[in-house]
Amino acid sequence: MQQAAHFGLAASGAPAEMLEDSPMAQQNSNPARKTIMRAFKIVLIISGGVIGALILATLGLYFATSGQYPVLATVEDDASLPQIEINGVRLHAETYGDPSHPMIIVLHGGPGGDYRSQLGARSLADTNFVVFYDQRGAGLSERVPAEDLSVPMYMAELDAVIEYYSPDRPVTLLGHSWGAMLATAYLGEAPEKVARAILLEPGFFTGEEAQDWMTQAKPYMSGLGFYKQAAIAAFQSLHVSGPDQSAGQDYMMGEIIHEFVNHPDNPYHCPGEDFDAAAWRFGATANQAAGKTGAAEIDLIAQGAQSYTGPVLLLASACNDWIGEDAQRVHLSFFQKGELMIVPNSGHDLIWDNPDETMPLIRAFLDK
Repeated sequence: MQQAAHFGLAASGAPAEMLEDSPMAQQNSNPARKTIMRAFKIVLIISGGVIGALILATLGLYFATSGQYPVLATVEDDASLPQIEINGVRLHAETYGDPSHPMIIVLHGGPGGDYRSQLGARSLADTNFVVFYDQRGAGLSERVPAEDLSVPMYMAELDAVIEYYSPDRPVTLLGHSWGAMLATAYLGEAPEKVARAILLEPGFFTGEEAQDWMTQAKPYMSGLGFYKQAAIAAFQSLHVSGPDQSAGQDYMMGEIIHEFVNHPDNPYHCPGEDFDAAAWRFGATANQAAGKTGAAEIDLIAQGAQSYTGPVLLLASACNDWIGEDAQRVHLSFFQKGELMIVPNSGHDLIWDNPDETMPLIRAFLDK
């Protein structure tokens, strides 16, 4: 209260001699108190300078990153995109081949990715009917709330896609990364609807494997270089003006994910090469929801593998010593009728990296 009164007098323009004779002024003549007051003023000056510098740096980054950062529209805003409606959600989807031929349903990675880098599987359309679709909340499909992005929801969506295209015949599932994990979980849900499965480097089958994956992923999501690019992506996203409310967040997450997979030490790509797999748009909410998936949902993957009696082909890339050959040999032990093949000169995105050697292995398996 005494300090408040003193500051009030000073602010009112009271004569200097009145202030000097006040009790507060006499107390402040104490050397220790003067030292404390000087130190306090210095702290205020420094903290004010730091805050000011941060504000200036923020404004500088904002204006330095100004520009156009286009984000493709989803099926909600672009009626020209090929699409279907599944369980009340519009999905970006397209097909190749004769519908009377054996059916293959392609499941992309993520969660949150899209099927663009898997389009090399179109070469199978000469003897198969090949279906591609972006999962809910991912790629160019409709965005949905986080609570609608669980493993059971994805399995229900896949089941409905199968019913939509092939209600009377079992299909082949061809899944990459997260898509291979989804396919594996579905094998235990409706094994009678799946003739065979082709799994391209699924990440993990159990909660324990998921923890190991996160531990190994951390070095590729840290460090000055990563944080710098993440910050730049965050500021760039502020300039994304559309085409929908999710566009800015999707842009930022897509840039961060690319920085992760393209880290020079990440074996998702061969040494000395970039991770350059093509993509349309990344679904940020889908990816964030996946990070909150509980062990019980993850264990559905292992349960699906163990209960399925049909043929399964696991493909691993030669360059990936993280979830490549060694990890897929562990996954092979979950299946009753599984086999493992290694794709040379390839990183994690096998069909994109080396279609000339990946697709013949898939075709040979289909022809058995």
